[in-house]
Amino acid sequence: MSWAEVVRIPADVEQPDKIVWGFTARQVAILGVTGGTLYLGYTAVGERLPLTACAGLALPVAVLGILLAVGTHDGISLDRFVLAAIRHQRSPKHLVAADDVPAAPAWMAARSAPLPALLRLPARGVIGDGLIDLGPDGVAAIAEVSTVSFALRTPDEQDALVAVFGRWLNSLSGPVQILVRAERIELAETVNALLDGARDLPHPALADAAREHAAFLADLATRHELLRRQVLLVIREAAVGANGRTSAAARAYRRLDEAGRVLGACGLTVRLLDTIAVTALLASCFDPAGPSLAEAQVALPDEVVTGRGRR
Repeated sequence: MSWAEVVRIPADVEQPDKIVWGFTARQVAILGVTGGTLYLGYTAVGERLPLTACAGLALPVAVLGILLAVGTHDGISLDRFVLAAIRHQRSPKHLVAADDVPAAPAWMAARSAPLPALLRLPARGVIGDGLIDLGPDGVAAIAEVSTVSFALRTPDEQDALVAVFGRWLNSLSGPVQILVRAERIELAETVNALLDGARDLPHPALADAAREHAAFLADLATRHELLRRQVLLVIREAAVGANGRTSAAARAYRRLDEAGRVLGACGLTVRLLDTIAVTALLASCFDPAGPSLAEAQVALPDEVVTGRGRR
């Protein structure tokens, strides 16, 4: 009979350490600055004002400091939230995707509103199959994951799926994003393929069934806006060292391979997107209503443009 020790792992392993009286270092610093401000204010005006007046002036400052130290908003500490709000208020609200921002005209010089600024995108380009170059932040690998029907499984099968998925989550060594997006479906190619294949079917009844199905799909695409759900697995690796980008790409590929092996026990398939698929994905994220990359016949950034299509 074997014996195994059970060790409980906290749900939030990234929670800051408590150093004094249950407060983190950041909270202690905020409370210390608040207390120091109140002390300096009292030493400066305490002898000139009554005690009640000093208390009335100190109370809002003390309440503000306590709220900034212990308050949270949507899981974010209140001091970080206030700093983010101040940066957002002071930053330009009109961003343009250009290499150089032209100077503002003279008649805008008197305006106090922030002027247009350069829109800096995190993605610098696609450097390999399923890899997005994030510049100094490293790389991000993207793979498409199939789906399984959880509701149609038995309770034991559902428990097994949850266990496998939990095993994969516990094995993560870096940031992972699971993105579920909806995209339009174009049935024109499917309808044309059915009509072309109906002429080669060996029996007239099969040909009629193929034509009826093609007519059904064409009518369905006319009356409804068809969407399909796409599940993407995004793995990000930071670039560290001299060969940071190369090592980050290797780690991202290795983590995707491990995810494919573990999630394969659930019946899921993890497929790494190629360069064209990643470029089309980024283009569709910036312009969801626009044509797809294949429809627009857009060349890749480092692709040789010829009259015969892609090389």
